[in-house]
Formats: sequence, C-alpha cells, structure tokens
Amino acid sequence: MDYFPVFVNLKDQPCLVIGAGEIAARKIELLAKAHAKITVIANKISPQVLGLVASCQLDVIQKTFAPDDLRGYRLVVSATDNRETNKLVAQTATEQNILVNVVDSPELCSFIFPAIIDRSPIIAAVSSGGAAPVLARLLRAKIETIIPPAYGRLAQLAEKFRSAVKQHIKEPAQRRIFWENCFQGTVAELVFSGNEQAAEQQIQDELNDTRQVNQGEVYLIGAGPGAADLLTFRALRLMQQADVVVYDHLVSPEILELARRDSEKIYVGKQRHKHTLPQESINTLLADLAKAGKRVVRLKGGDPFIFGRGGEEIETLMQQGINFQVVPGITAASGCAAYAGIPLTHRDHAQSCTFVTGHLKDNSINLNWLQLAAPNQTIVIYMGSAGLEKICHSLIAHGSPEDLPIALIQQGTTSQQRVITGTLASLPPLVAEQDIKPPTLIIIGTVVNLHKQLNWFQVGQG
Repeated sequence: MDYFPVFVNLKDQPCLVIGAGEIAARKIELLAKAHAKITVIANKISPQVLGLVASCQLDVIQKTFAPDDLRGYRLVVSATDNRETNKLVAQTATEQNILVNVVDSPELCSFIFPAIIDRSPIIAAVSSGGAAPVLARLLRAKIETIIPPAYGRLAQLAEKFRSAVKQHIKEPAQRRIFWENCFQGTVAELVFSGNEQAAEQQIQDELNDTRQVNQGEVYLIGAGPGAADLLTFRALRLMQQADVVVYDHLVSPEILELARRDSEKIYVGKQRHKHTLPQESINTLLADLAKAGKRVVRLKGGDPFIFGRGGEEIETLMQQGINFQVVPGITAASGCAAYAGIPLTHRDHAQSCTFVTGHLKDNSINLNWLQLAAPNQTIVIYMGSAGLEKICHSLIAHGSPEDLPIALIQQGTTSQQRVITGTLASLPPLVAEQDIKPPTLIIIGTVVNLHKQLNWFQVGQG
C-alpha cells in the first residue's frame, strides 16, 4: 500500500491552513470536526472562510506565507493556487517533521485526506492514494448507503457499557462474543428502531444473567471452487466472527484473507498420499476447540457435503453435543463448469449428470464403469487427475467411444484457470506433457464440445 491508514487525534492540537479559498474552507470544516485549533494564513480571505471564523473558532492571519510560520504546528494544509508556495510549504514541513497535505499534489504530501464516512464515533475512510479521488468518493457513497447513521448511536451505547461488561465478563474471548451478539442481535435492532432505552435494558439484563455458556460452536463452511467473490453472505459473516479458522489446501489465499484478521489459522491440508492431519484428528480438533469456548470455522473447498467429508466431521460434533452450522458452498462441478463454458446438462447432449470421486478411501479407483460408460450423460470426476489414464482406459474398455470429449480444468474460477480438452484417447498423453497444478476437475461427455462456443472466462486455455 502506498499510504498507511491511521486516525490522528487532533483535538485541541494546533493546525495550520495556508490559503483561504473555497477548497481551504472545505479542509477547515473537516479539521474543525476533529476539534483542532485552526490558524489560517492567506493574502486574501474568501467569504467562505470568513463565514467559518466564528463557528470554527479560526485565528486568521492575513499575510504572505514564510517558512517560520510553521513553527509549533502539528499539521499543515497548503490550499493555495501558487505552485511555488505549495512546494515551499511541503519542503519546510518535511524538514520540521510536520504532517503536510498539499491539495491536488499527492507527490508533495506526507498525508492525504480520504473520503470520509462519518458515523461518529465510528469513522470509515476510503482512499485511492491520490490516484483516483473521484472513484474514492463514489465508493464512499456506496458505503454510506449500507451504514445507517444509527451505528454511531450503537457505538455510543457500547462505550457507556464498556466498563460494566469488562467487569462482568473477565475472559476476553467471551467478552468479544457478548459484544458481537449485541451488535448483530436484539440490542442493535432496538437502537436502529430508535428505542435506545430498551436497548440499554437489554444489555443490562444480559449482564445480570449469570448463565455464562463457555462452549463454542463450529461453522462448517463451503468455500466454493476458488474465486473469493463466490462465497455466500453467511459464509463471509461467520468467517469474520470466528476465533479459529481450520482450512486445507483447496482454500485460496484470497478467501483466507477474508477471515477475521486476528483469528488463529490452522492448516490441516489433505492431499493424495500426503495428509497433514488424518481425518479422525481433524474431527477431534474441531470438537476440542469448540469445547474450549472457541467459535471455529472449518473452511472446505467447494461444498462440504460433496466429497468434502463434512458428514464425518459433524458426526463427531453431534456425538459430543457441540453446536454447529453448515453453510453450503458452490461445488467445484458447478463453478468450474460454468467458468469453462461447459453446461453440465444440455438437451442435445446430456439428460443426466453424475458426480464421482477419482479415488476411494484406500486411494484406489473402483467405479461402476458400465454405468459411467452409458451415453447421453455428463460425468464429473473430482480428484481424478492422478488416475486420468486409468479412468480413460477403463471407460473405453467398457464401451465408451475413444473420441468421447473430455476436459480437465485446473484451478477453476480463479485467474490461474486452465482448460485442457481432448478425447478419452488423446487427453492422457496431452496432460502428461503439462505442468498441472491442483485442484483439478474432469468433465466427460459431449457437452465438452460446447466449451469453445460458450467459454466466456478467457484465462489459460489448453
């Protein structure tokens, strides 16, 4: 990032604005909202600035700027239309380690004014680093629409009860859960509806309830096939409130980045012939973390109930009486096929679709080949790249034509997506020459012929 975002406390701090035109007036108003002590230096004072003298308690000095004018100030804004004056202000402020902003000249700034969403005491800021200020303002407008003004009142209410909650709930993790429940539940709804007195009573009632439940919860979340923006709203919400995220190699870094920043990340990746943790240990880990009072996200590629072994994990949780939620995800078959332009069903090609896994629990490939070789269907094979040659040979041996179309999709829905197409006879040697990176998906059937015609997501194509 070009600029590190910070919030500076300017209350009663001396700040200087050089220039007194319309733009300077806007900067003065912003600084005044932060309760800064503002001095204005300019040769000519505009009516806009004169109108702010009383309301913003300005000290106005009508003179030409000189380097000595900067002494003793915490922050300076240069809003003149004189390039040389602006450069002199920036140079002098830099030499004296004073924060400086030169309007419309980011190369002269040590800080910049972001587009601000003010829900005091909640403040949000959007910046493009000076690259596209109009875009930053448009983004601010979008954010304004989803953050009601009542969020400021909700924050004030939290401040009022902060000490009492800290005194009643000693454990920080449990305290965080208490506040998240307030901000996402009845307390927040009461504030949003204008009934703040009832909201205060609700908080007090919950504090007086001595039944503190320390057991956590597990959220079994399908992360989808790879693209971060294919997550569901519920998945994102739970990821951002979890204390621990347990994930595997099918979860992209972009998706993991969306989890709460201070959450603990535990990698339990399982790949063919290479298990960081066996499944039984993962089941136990989830249960133990929840019993320790943690809210745990089990993040799994695709959908947790389609070859994701989610059923095995919740069996353990149910046996131990642990609360859990299951959040479905877009399974790889649906996501990768859509991004490759291969419809899984099509009335001219396939009237059914079968999902199978490319290896069983003992890593063998033992499928119902006669059923899979039947015509007018689409076969989707998960985790089948290592056994591609055997899969193609077995289908041909059980009646599938050698020229039956087949596609291998690598890292589908992401910017690294590759689609390699061929036939049952030609694809195995073609793939053997490629550097294939997991995860992969195999689609077999005449629907693959539609790939070139319907492919809209042009990335890496084989």
